Amino acid sequence: MMAGATSATAAAGAFAAGTKPRGSASACPWVVAAGGRRRSGVVRCDAGGDAQAVAKAASIAALEQFKISADRYMKERSSIAVIGLSVHTAPVDMREKLAVAEELWPRAISELTSLNHIEEAAVLSTCNRMEIYVVALSWNRGIREVVDWMSKKSGIPASELREHLFMLRDSDATRHLFEVSSGLDSLVLGEGQILAQVKQVVRNGQNSGGLGKNIDRMFKDAITAGKRVRCETNISAGAVSVSSAAVELALMKLPKSECLSARMLLIGAGKMGKLVVKHLIAKGCTKVVVVNRSVERVDAIREEMKDIEIVYRPLTEMYEAAAEADVVFTSTASESLLFTKEHAEALPPISLAMGGVRLFVDISVPRNVGACVSDVEHARVYNVDDLKEVVEANKEDRLRKAMEAQTIISQELKRFEAWRDSLETVPTIKKLRSYADRIRASELEKCLTKIGEDNLNKKMRRSIEELSTGIVNKLLHGPLQHLRCDGSDSRTLDETLENMHALNRMFSLDTEKAVLEQKIKAKVEKTQS
Repeated sequence: MMAGATSATAAAGAFAAGTKPRGSASACPWVVAAGGRRRSGVVRCDAGGDAQAVAKAASIAALEQFKISADRYMKERSSIAVIGLSVHTAPVDMREKLAVAEELWPRAISELTSLNHIEEAAVLSTCNRMEIYVVALSWNRGIREVVDWMSKKSGIPASELREHLFMLRDSDATRHLFEVSSGLDSLVLGEGQILAQVKQVVRNGQNSGGLGKNIDRMFKDAITAGKRVRCETNISAGAVSVSSAAVELALMKLPKSECLSARMLLIGAGKMGKLVVKHLIAKGCTKVVVVNRSVERVDAIREEMKDIEIVYRPLTEMYEAAAEADVVFTSTASESLLFTKEHAEALPPISLAMGGVRLFVDISVPRNVGACVSDVEHARVYNVDDLKEVVEANKEDRLRKAMEAQTIISQELKRFEAWRDSLETVPTIKKLRSYADRIRASELEKCLTKIGEDNLNKKMRRSIEELSTGIVNKLLHGPLQHLRCDGSDSRTLDETLENMHALNRMFSLDTEKAVLEQKIKAKVEKTQS
């Protein structure tokens, strides 16, 4: 397990123990049904509109109370946090209950940012992880609200979730995302698909307008870190993806003398499915049957990959195709199981030359093949959690590259934290500048009145205005320099914040309280609307 996975797993243990690591049940299409499988339907609200009105009133009341007690939060900086679970901390049956389809990310973000103590949010949901990144007004209350949201959306009790969740705060949360983007926290070290998925979070947020300033910048810097790690450490050289690991696993389980003659079936012609075909070609396979809802995607893969015979079968012929296959790869976005024990029992047996066992390699989350299929004598199921057997190879080389990558990640982390620290003093800089400009304008008006308009030409007036502006700029230069915290000098954040507090007191700027009240007001108005 890589550095990010280790810290995340440790944090999961701390969370389950109730310690803090360092560092409205609305209708929703991804709610889990009682049987544990997800349904695309909508949950009914038995209490009706009255219950919603009561919940809304309670939410507004809580925010108003938060506003009254704002002084208590003045000392607490908004925290960046990640709350989630991954292949390192939770089994696939739990991950699939929490998975959020990409088209539902904007809705999830909207629901999360409507929580009382959450300012910004992003969702990263893949086959190996489900992570929620937030900026929280209050650490404890914000985390509690997110965990409750996850519990309601998945149907998993919060107490059970806590046994598998990890939580990281501020620099630890940011480092984790940078490690994820770099492929250091992946089941397969250095795999490239996760970087594309992180990029998709940003694209999705830009299209929906859902990402806030901090989260947007953090994800963009994570993409930069991921690109640098891959370019500068060569970590992707020889690395396998989930799809290639799936192909490798299937070939490992087949008799060596027969693996290239095995009848291969792929169900699903999306990105993951396309990669399966690519890696089958690399292993020397010459034919694969592809089952997909439409023929267009299969034709596109056939056009791109000329070194293998690709036979298309429509979705209606899936079980007939499975009956003729020795290995079945599944990679679809189906919300329900494609193969159950009953389906597997109905399939004809496999020849003894192929080991007498039909292999189902399921790389979908939610899963396409039920675990019960392995109860059938002539069938075995492998899912994404079983790929660990493949990726243990060349562990030493991967760890060495991961150490090199950490240096790059630390550099990018320092840049992001310097940017975020600089945001702390922006309100004070603006208020101080505004305060000085008001005095300058007032005194300038008095001066011009005393001199008299008739005694001034345009050049003289402009010279006096420039003189007043120059004096203010010269006076403000020193204080503003001491509010800089962008990593360009040796001044620490604590020193800069001390200077900021001193200026706030001297000029009665009250920027911290004004900023906090502005945030709370925005939350109240959003809830009321």
